[in-house]
Amino acid sequence: MNLLPAFASNPLAVLLSVFAALAYAALAVFHPRMGATQSRGLLGLAWLLHLGVLVVNLFEQPARFGFAPALSVTGWLVLTVYLIESRLYPQMRARWTLSVLGTLVVLLALAFPGTPYPSLHSSWLPLHWALGIASYGLIAAAVVHAWLMQRAERAMRLGQSDEAAMPLLTLERLTFRFVAAGFALLSATLLAGWYFTEQLNHRWVWDHKTVFSVLAWLTMGILLWGRWQLGWRGRAAVRTLYLGAGLLLLSYAGSRFVLEVLLHRG
Repeated sequence: MNLLPAFASNPLAVLLSVFAALAYAALAVFHPRMGATQSRGLLGLAWLLHLGVLVVNLFEQPARFGFAPALSVTGWLVLTVYLIESRLYPQMRARWTLSVLGTLVVLLALAFPGTPYPSLHSSWLPLHWALGIASYGLIAAAVVHAWLMQRAERAMRLGQSDEAAMPLLTLERLTFRFVAAGFALLSATLLAGWYFTEQLNHRWVWDHKTVFSVLAWLTMGILLWGRWQLGWRGRAAVRTLYLGAGLLLLSYAGSRFVLEVLLHRG
């Protein structure tokens, strides 16, 4: 698979991607020896470089999109949430995990820049993409919070909890807020997709992307219903969240990965 034509078409995006990946990787390696202000500053620099990559690619002609750019935008959204929350909750500690995530998604998008779209079939398609990526980002943020919640719960059971760490109940509350927001945007994504197909006079197609998206939507809906009506919490709730997030990951990123990387089809 020759990636040089894709790289050469947007050298600024390549340069920004390399610097963003290096900044993320430097934070992952050196953050134990850095102070809070230094590590926060380096993460902010990596975040800005990552944003630069996304903005440059946004104005590329023809537009490109695929599983790796979708994951890159999702990772950037998760980091945006973290940067905001770390200001509100200084106890939030996930810099190493998120810096590794940032490195991976930036390099992945650099290696697989996506499929070119010379023309869009409908003006609704960018809205559909934007809603889908936003729902990806919010549910991914919920997954990160659920992981932090599990880590805090495990530390409590082992008697290793840190008094300065994020309170467990606060993490749980934030997790379900992100689940609810992600579910709302996922609902809007499915509605926009349905309307998009209707505008093109096409019938709703139950392909892999649609099936996994609807399954993810149902799983998230069941999770929220179980939370509000049955008081679900702990391992059962977290596992249901992981299941729904996995189905959502398979819906677009998974299907596009198979088409772009395994089958070499756009």
